[in-house]
Amino acid sequence: MAKNGDIERTEFALPDDAPRAAGLGEGAAGKPPVRNPDLDARTTSEEQDVETSLRPKSLTEFIGQKKVRQQLDLVLSGARARNVAPDHVLLAGPPGLGKTTMAMIIAQELGSSLRMTSGPALERAGDLAAMLSNLMEGDVLFIDEIHRMARPAEEMLYMAMEDFRIDVIVGKGPGATSIPIEIAPFTLVGATTRSGMLTGPLRDRFGFTAQMEFYETEDLTRVVMRTAGILNMNLSADAAAEIASRSRGTPRIANRLLRRVRDFADVYAGGVIDVKVAQSALVVFDVDEQGLDRLDRAVLDSLVRGHGGGPVGVSTLALAVGEEPSTVEEVCEPYLVRAGMVARTPRGRVATAQAWRHAGLIPPDNAPGL
Repeated sequence: MAKNGDIERTEFALPDDAPRAAGLGEGAAGKPPVRNPDLDARTTSEEQDVETSLRPKSLTEFIGQKKVRQQLDLVLSGARARNVAPDHVLLAGPPGLGKTTMAMIIAQELGSSLRMTSGPALERAGDLAAMLSNLMEGDVLFIDEIHRMARPAEEMLYMAMEDFRIDVIVGKGPGATSIPIEIAPFTLVGATTRSGMLTGPLRDRFGFTAQMEFYETEDLTRVVMRTAGILNMNLSADAAAEIASRSRGTPRIANRLLRRVRDFADVYAGGVIDVKVAQSALVVFDVDEQGLDRLDRAVLDSLVRGHGGGPVGVSTLALAVGEEPSTVEEVCEPYLVRAGMVARTPRGRVATAQAWRHAGLIPPDNAPGL
């Protein structure tokens, strides 16, 4: 069976041949490298139910974000002591760090109901007015991606946040009448992955802003071990650390990679996940030691080998790997910059000494980071 060499390699790019699958920039012949969806920190509809079962229910259960937890605990404790609704809270940070979970915890800590929506869903002021008028006293309203709200809805939100009142326009033309509607005191929790896109008036109306940071490997290891316990996985501490170290500092990615490792272990290791099984599984799924996938490595390969380390424009890099410039700039580049492998300069992108070493080459004397 499988006499064709290509088919043979495809069937067994598993434990023995797995190291070859992790080559820098390697992809199918004649095809551009594809983005690994397991390393996308944005959530998908298929995993929402799984994520719900894994979410912590209180601040004490929440792992990581120590400073944010301490600050938020003070805000909520002070509000409970005064028996008032807490100030509005803005949660800012990259996707996958726990902003939605934190909003759920805020409602849980306050013993209140949580109403959830998203910025893109609020296209008209009437959409927001209907939601605000149905709030009960002390409710928590969570708006995800709040920076993407339509301007009419955002302007209505200003008065609701400050005065707990909205004005509804009835009629058209000269006969239009503004009817003020009082709304119950509530707490708005807004989440944004791009705080710079928030307008000044909206940002200023939040009483507390929490900046969510990427996780350290130690905290991510605890997240992986907790998830493994909830899902009844046979996972060693070393394997958890290995998965955490390749998760780009993001709990959502860590949990997603853990589920892929579990799939591998169920098929090839009897469900037992040790560090060797984890390493083999992650190679199969194109995740290397630094958390880079094929597209990331292809970008580095083009920058280092194809353009001598740069500087080179993002459009040229995108053309070299067969991707859109927006994909390279918004998906690959942020992590490569944060990992210290790419530097952004006025003239273009430059490979750092770490990128050269990751490619198995000796960095030149003028490489950043030497």
